[in-house]
Amino acid sequence: MLITDRKEQGRFLRFAVVGTIGAIIDLSIFNLLSSGFGLPALQAQAVSFSVAVISNFLWNRYWTYPDSRNKSVTSQLVQFIAVSFIGLTIRTLIFDRLEGSLIWLAGQAVGNSFILTPTTIGHNIALGTVIIIIMFWNFFINRYWTYNDVK
Repeated sequence: MLITDRKEQGRFLRFAVVGTIGAIIDLSIFNLLSSGFGLPALQAQAVSFSVAVISNFLWNRYWTYPDSRNKSVTSQLVQFIAVSFIGLTIRTLIFDRLEGSLIWLAGQAVGNSFILTPTTIGHNIALGTVIIIIMFWNFFINRYWTYNDVK
């Protein structure tokens, strides 16, 4: 079983480290685009996600699954991007549902006198939440489809 297999646990941990790097990239670009350049949050999170996907693919291909070489890089990239964009669709729907409520909650909790605005807090909590949800989606689908050549 995937969860009890030591080798798979190690892969999941490496996948999580890669995901953490991707999350840092994602959050940084998101905040730069939304707060720095005024891009709407929904668009900023889609762009930041796309950049993180490329980073995650490279790290996963060469570190998490170095023994996955029966498929070409192009084939795996296309599969990884397909899984990621389905994840993006799921993520965007969840983000869209969460952001308004979380902005409101942040406004109730910290008001407008806090160093960060309720909008910034709400957006980042929503983004952090969807990143965690989609990490599990990405791991399991990629493991059984993109990297299914690994024993």
